[in-house]
Amino acid sequence: MNNLHEVLRNGRLIVVCGSGGVGKTTMSAALGAYAATLHNRRVLVLTVDPARRLADALGLESFGNAVVEIDSLALTRDGRPPAGKMFAAMIDTKASWDELISRCAPNDEVRDKVLSNKLYRNLTERFVHSHDYIAMERLFEAQQSQDYDLVIVDTPPSRNALDVLDAPRRMKEFFASRLLKLLTSQTQSRLFSIASKPFFLVADRILGARFLSDITEFFGLFRTMEAGFVARANAVEAVLKQRDTSFVVVTTLESAPLHEAEFLIDALQERDFPLTAVIANRVTPGELIGRVDDALQVLESSIQDPSFVQSVVAATQAVDPSAQQISRVINAISRKSAVVVKQAKTEQVALVSLQGRCAKANAQVCISPISGGEITHATALVALGESVHPA
Repeated sequence: MNNLHEVLRNGRLIVVCGSGGVGKTTMSAALGAYAATLHNRRVLVLTVDPARRLADALGLESFGNAVVEIDSLALTRDGRPPAGKMFAAMIDTKASWDELISRCAPNDEVRDKVLSNKLYRNLTERFVHSHDYIAMERLFEAQQSQDYDLVIVDTPPSRNALDVLDAPRRMKEFFASRLLKLLTSQTQSRLFSIASKPFFLVADRILGARFLSDITEFFGLFRTMEAGFVARANAVEAVLKQRDTSFVVVTTLESAPLHEAEFLIDALQERDFPLTAVIANRVTPGELIGRVDDALQVLESSIQDPSFVQSVVAATQAVDPSAQQISRVINAISRKSAVVVKQAKTEQVALVSLQGRCAKANAQVCISPISGGEITHATALVALGESVHPA
């Protein structure tokens, strides 16, 4: 599928990527609200970003690992309730890891030993890449569920998103690594004991006597789940490349975010992930540029006409400004308008360049016009989703 609205109607999974500050999280929620409201779909918006901006955008006080249904009243516009349903969740890394271990452990004894292991608790709570893998696990669970027609995943900013997408591959590489084989080898062998004795002594003094035994126990137990983890990683990778999976990159047309978007476009192509669309967010509408430019030329011409300035003075009944004051105000307006027009024209040049880049990637370029208001209600998210259109 290479059409964004076709994906919202018929797709199964949308992975949204982009740099920080471009409105990626809000856009993910907007696409979900739009699909749920107008396309009669059960949509889950899942965020792997630890910030809680998505909760704010949906008008929720908070939410976590458990899926929360958005109140249909919040999505009702002009007295019309939404055609479908919208759900949202933010991944709780520890809870999701516990669920995964419980599912993959060969028996209850192994499960309990892993869950009570101190190293396991530290790895799942503190290590960033632990979050990366569990994000893909949660994505897979949601995509496989019959509870949702469409799953929209809001990834971390830019290159961190690639860490998430590469997590299944890294998990397989870990199980095949020499490090894991070393950690789970027969540690009581004479050669290993001699070679590692100084390390044991230092580790015992600095980290505590139980540290190495925790390591040995944890990785030994972890390896008993190798088959389940590798099979799952393969399944996740397959889902990311299915025909009903789509990747969407969100950007603005400023230099830095656009550079990151181009990087993501190339990176997704290299990984053979199906890129459907790139959304240029907060774009000044082209027709507005023309109107402002025409008005600016009229204003600049009028400033030179003394009768125009006098007519403005005559029209100000509440105050009595001088002609010089009026001229300064008009000149200030003129200068600021010129800056806006210049920026907007720069945006158009960037948009043309982006269209060329996306054409090579067989991806659609869409525009979301700049909006003067804040997104504070779910209905505003629906409106934002509706505003996205092909460039």
